[in-house]
Amino acid sequence: MAVTRLKRKDRYNKNVSRLEVKTLKLATNLELGSRSKQSKTDQLAKNNAVLAQLEAKG
Repeated sequence: MAVTRLKRKDRYNKNVSRLEVKTLKLATNLELGSRSKQSKTDQLAKNNAVLAQLEAKG
């Protein structure tokens, strides 16, 4: 059974939808009361900790 190659439009849509899912999974704009808690090892949490230290010094 031969594997059919996707047309250009379909390849593009497949790639775009994959990237959209990736960005949604990486989204860190959590609202208060959100069911998903932000991880303490998250890069955004680390960045915020560093910024807080710099603000405290300055």
